[in-house]
Amino acid sequence: MSRRVAEATTGRDRGQLSPCVCNTLRMVSRAVTQLYDDVLRPSGLRVTQFSILATLARRGEANLKELEASLAIDQTTLTRSLGLLERDGVIERAPHPDGRIKAMRLTRKGRRVLNVARPLWAQAQDKVLRDLGTRVWDDAQRRLARLLHVDVEKRRLRRNRMRKPVRA
Repeated sequence: MSRRVAEATTGRDRGQLSPCVCNTLRMVSRAVTQLYDDVLRPSGLRVTQFSILATLARRGEANLKELEASLAIDQTTLTRSLGLLERDGVIERAPHPDGRIKAMRLTRKGRRVLNVARPLWAQAQDKVLRDLGTRVWDDAQRRLARLLHVDVEKRRLRRNRMRKPVRA
C-alpha cells in the first residue's frame, strides 16, 4: 500500500483525503477491480462480466431480479452489462412462461469464454489473497457480508413499504 493511501485510510493526512470508510472501500474496490480486469484481459472479460457469467453457469439460467439479488448490482448497470454480453454472443435469452420476465443463460461461446477466464480469475484471486492473507480476508468478508445484508434488507423493507396501499 502506498504511503499516501495508508495516510488517507488511517487519517494521518487529514489535509489530503478523509479517512472515510466509504472512500477507503471505494479506493480499494477500484484497485482490486483493476487487478482482476488486468489479469482477465486475455479472456476478453472484465471482472463484472465474469461474475455475471459465473453466476449464470452456477444457476443454469436467471432473470434480472435473480441476478440483481445474487450480484447486489443495480438494474441499470446489470441491463447494460447483459446487453453487451448478449451482443457478444456469450449469453442469450432463455424462454420463460411469463414473457415479461427476461431470463438469460450462457451460450456455447459463453461457456468457452468462461472456461478460458476461470484460471485467470483464480490467478487474480490467489494474488489478492496472498497479499491480504486468507485469515484477514475471511474476517473482512464476514464483516462486509454483514454490512451488505443489512443494506439489502433495508432496501427490501423500503420497497415493501412503498408497495403497500396507504389507508385513509
